[in-house]
Amino acid sequence: MTRSEIISSTEPAPTGAALLEVDDLYVEFRQRSGTVHAVNGVSYSLAPGQTLAILGESGSGKSVSAQAIMGILDTPPAVITGGIRFEGRDMLAMQPEDQRKIRGPGISMIFQDALSALNPVYSVGWQIGEMFRVHQGASRKEAKQRAIELMDRVRIPAAARRVNDYPHQFSGGMRQRVMIAMAIALDPRILIADEPTTALDVTVQAQVMDLLKDLQQETGMGLILITHDLGVVNEVADDVAVMYAGRIVERGTVDDVFTRPAHPYTEGLMKSVPQVEAKGGRLQPIVGQPPNLAAIPSGCPFHPRCAHRRLGAAAAPGRECATDDPPLRLVAPGREAACHYSEEVLGV
Repeated sequence: MTRSEIISSTEPAPTGAALLEVDDLYVEFRQRSGTVHAVNGVSYSLAPGQTLAILGESGSGKSVSAQAIMGILDTPPAVITGGIRFEGRDMLAMQPEDQRKIRGPGISMIFQDALSALNPVYSVGWQIGEMFRVHQGASRKEAKQRAIELMDRVRIPAAARRVNDYPHQFSGGMRQRVMIAMAIALDPRILIADEPTTALDVTVQAQVMDLLKDLQQETGMGLILITHDLGVVNEVADDVAVMYAGRIVERGTVDDVFTRPAHPYTEGLMKSVPQVEAKGGRLQPIVGQPPNLAAIPSGCPFHPRCAHRRLGAAAAPGRECATDDPPLRLVAPGREAACHYSEEVLGV
């Protein structure tokens, strides 16, 4: 593909327009043993320069929704419906070749396990440089030089000397920086970071997140941060979407959601985090286990674990937690939650 084709295929959206619009996204995996409902009606948008955190336990559908956006799920077994629009263009309606033109220059992704994502038989410089060889037709010499520049940019020491090293020769934090270098190689307008600090110690986590924020400020890219780490979300995100059983159950600004959760699941997440001021206190874990996505409970999927549930005669008409599925609705200015009794959770 020529440089002019790359530019035309990823021409920036008009000023003020959303970079990404996800509308009623569903992802199912149809297998002989049954259908796994991994993502169930997820909707959100991302603006330039915005950091959206998608938060939830493992198995809540966070990573699968990101992989659907990237177009890297095998179909079949995955069945994807709904809308995914990048700068107004419907990605689900595109041919695979057109989707590939967007991946890299338009949307890029950092995967959560750098050691598994990197190829052990190629040097990191070769793998970073591949972005320029494939998308821009760069020579091997030019691609290597640009790989060194990127390694410098993500603060890998002695980049010119280490460009020929292999992934196993780097620490976990440095491998994550290599992944970031690959992801930002073509200056994407959206970066999806899937658990970018998994298995890293606290100091390295902070360095990686500071690096992502610096890169975002340099380029104005939109950032989607997928994580279950509440501390990371609180430090870097503007807005948060909380996922449970493949759907968004609460959405709002980080300050609002963390200060006054409107959904019992979010409330449970907040109470399960150690508090500095509560020295010697006991954590309050969420009882039970996340649901099997092949057999999601009827009604509100969180009701088997919920302290605020109303069942039978205790429930208001049309708001029986075990049978009536609550929609994601506005419960306070700028706040949405999928709970029949969010006002009770909020204390209003």
